[in-house]
Amino acid sequence: MSKQLIEIFSVIPATIGRLPELAGNLFFSWHRPTRALFEDLNPELWKQVNGNPRLMLRCVSQEHLDLAAADGVYQERYRQVIARFDAYLAARARADEPLIAYFCAEYGFHESFPIYSGGLGILAGDHCKAASDEQLNFVAVGLLYTQGYFSQSVDNDGVQHANYAENDPRDLPVEAVRGEDGHWLQVSVRIAGREVVARLWRARVGRVSVYLLDTNCQENAPEDREITHRLYGGDATVRIRQEMILGLGGVRALRAVGLAPAAWHMNEGHAAFLILELMRERMLQESLEFAAALEAAATQCVFTTHTPVAAGHDAFDPGLFVHCFQDFCNELHVPPARVLELGRAPQGPQTFNMTQLALNGARGINGVSRIHGAVSSRLLADHWPEVPPVENPVGYVTNGVHVPTFLSQTWSRFFDEKLGREWRERMSDPSFWRALESVPDIEFWQVAQQVKVRMLTGVHARLAREYAAKGLSPMQLRHITRLLDPARPNVLTLGFARRFATYKRASLLLRDRARLARLMKNEERPVLILFAGKAHPADVPGQQVLREIKLLTLTPEFAGHVVFLEDYDLQLARWLVTGVDVWLNTPVAPLEASGTSGIKAAINGRLNASILDGWWAEGFAQDNGWGIPAADVQDAERRDALDAGALLDTLEEEVVPLYYHQNGQGYSPRWVQRCKRAIMTVIPHFNMGRVVQDYASGLYRPAVRQHARLMAGGAAAVNAFAAWKQRVREGWGGVRLRRLADLPRELPRAGTLSVRIAATLNGLASADVRVEFVGRRVLPRTRVESPLLSSYRPVERRDDTWRALLTPTGEIDAEGAHVYELNAAPQDSGQYAYEIRIYPWHELLTQPFELGLLKRL
Repeated sequence: MSKQLIEIFSVIPATIGRLPELAGNLFFSWHRPTRALFEDLNPELWKQVNGNPRLMLRCVSQEHLDLAAADGVYQERYRQVIARFDAYLAARARADEPLIAYFCAEYGFHESFPIYSGGLGILAGDHCKAASDEQLNFVAVGLLYTQGYFSQSVDNDGVQHANYAENDPRDLPVEAVRGEDGHWLQVSVRIAGREVVARLWRARVGRVSVYLLDTNCQENAPEDREITHRLYGGDATVRIRQEMILGLGGVRALRAVGLAPAAWHMNEGHAAFLILELMRERMLQESLEFAAALEAAATQCVFTTHTPVAAGHDAFDPGLFVHCFQDFCNELHVPPARVLELGRAPQGPQTFNMTQLALNGARGINGVSRIHGAVSSRLLADHWPEVPPVENPVGYVTNGVHVPTFLSQTWSRFFDEKLGREWRERMSDPSFWRALESVPDIEFWQVAQQVKVRMLTGVHARLAREYAAKGLSPMQLRHITRLLDPARPNVLTLGFARRFATYKRASLLLRDRARLARLMKNEERPVLILFAGKAHPADVPGQQVLREIKLLTLTPEFAGHVVFLEDYDLQLARWLVTGVDVWLNTPVAPLEASGTSGIKAAINGRLNASILDGWWAEGFAQDNGWGIPAADVQDAERRDALDAGALLDTLEEEVVPLYYHQNGQGYSPRWVQRCKRAIMTVIPHFNMGRVVQDYASGLYRPAVRQHARLMAGGAAAVNAFAAWKQRVREGWGGVRLRRLADLPRELPRAGTLSVRIAATLNGLASADVRVEFVGRRVLPRTRVESPLLSSYRPVERRDDTWRALLTPTGEIDAEGAHVYELNAAPQDSGQYAYEIRIYPWHELLTQPFELGLLKRL
């Protein structure tokens, strides 16, 4: 029998009467003075409600509220917070900024709002926060889960137990969205022959609204009420319904509140059904044909992929898809097979693939780091079958973190004192952060140790609660936590905390246990490792890795030196990234899309010792941590052995000696210099403000401009463009290039390169194609790398590629081919590997190779 509750609430005094308003805006999730107002009402209750301001206000006693209202110091802090809150909200987005709609299946704003599972959600939350800070015209859409993701407990056999709790919307920073008549706004989506209703909620994230859909409505059938029951829960039947509510229902939700986004951003493929809804609107409202509606939708859409392996992309059985979408197809008078084609991937044609739908329905496509962009361009290359992966449309914007959320308040105050309060406005200015060099090392070290002490205190208290709940003895707790002593914070502490997917190799360091034990148990230079993380309930191999680590913590050899912290959440993440000395990340390269936890550590002056993958391959600067090159071998066992050896070498030979090479004041000056460099090099380049501005300039605004160009000619022009694409595809198989004269093997620098080519166009016109000479310099060889942080940034660099367009002469040769020629001066001396190529061209193409068609000679 479930508990029956009656809640007695207090009356909030008028002098602090805006506390509920502060509790209802996730501004509190990154503004610590706001959170402190709630915590100081009753610190013990604050812990019990897991830092939830709304629940705090409903449970705090009248006595505590009255005491705060009568406290002059509290009143002054309250006034300062209200003034800051009002000033923040008053700065609105520019009126001429296009509205961007951002869709994601999860959001990690704060631990008290459990609708996230891991890195994807944290990134989405940070994206919304930074969009608010940067005053973008921005709205987000997601799902409000009844249970969200699981809380974790791990028994002494190392078995993970997933525990789910129901979320009471009254406890969450959300409000029902109501229409002008006062009724709760709802949208409906026909799924498998039934009308499924979803209610609308709004979460406020600073200036940004996040609309969340919830199907737990009385109008729905019991199985439909379960659609938004659990994040990433259920089988494929549940998942496709969740994604229909997110994609189709999400677009309808924004229409219901009167919003007309100019660009749509899908953060992962879960939201890709929004493409079908945008197409439906165009077909019904503007009489566009199916293919033209796809073109109109695609120019508005941006797709960010985070998954570096093919198996990570959602795919559904075609029969299930048709069952769920039959009404959708009937409404548009489109055969289901036509819609199925949008999700049919070349490498998996027997399923409907959400990533394939996103690729077909978005013209802006990006990965989340430079390496991941290259990996994704290869992984998705089948979508542009004739185009080299390096030239297909997949770009990248390297992730960052929302600094105000993850920077320790102690560091924030220190920066205010030493750098001035303007550091918040100059976060992306590398020259500004050089001022840290002049900060005395001892002062920097003392602040770092204060932050570490807070982490040790919090982790120790968390373990004490866990051991008490499990009935373990105080003696066992003392043994496990003997190095977790806030009174002795000088023990070198390493941290590894993330999702326990097997490719992240949480147990890599444990391969050579004898060597690890010698390293950690040196009495003069002890080492402590803190592990935390969850394995998905369906990920048996990930749970086995977790079990291995948990059991290791209980062995006499490692007890007290290796500690596992259960139920990893945002609060524990903030403690660890701010307080450990060294952050470890050991993925199988190149499978780490980004790995932003290491960024969170670095902005707090903590050092990364990690495999050079994801963001760290761009962030490592030799003197701001340790970058470990991944072993370049194919055998997985040998690769792991080599990577583990390299990591232990780094710890033994560099990390541990440097940390313990301390002066008479109790710190290592060279260690402090590295910590300063971590902050100086990472904050300006890997803050989320930089990220959203890169998205705005490189993806959002170009999408808005391209959509306007496409639609300028009306429905007739869009239909004609779609028909042109179809005509090109049908004729492309017969397109051929033929050399009419051999190119010279040598040419003077002042000479002229003459090229004559015959192009068989198979019914296409000369205006439908471009013929191009492309030469890539082989010698002298120069190293040309993609730009750091974003492929969409203009960069000034020497281009070793010689490109020149051939022009049609108007001649038709004896075989009916069109003759093209080029007379061009070489751009530089050297050896060039060249090719002649032909590809479709139209003024309305977003990307030159978006059709994936390219012939070479």
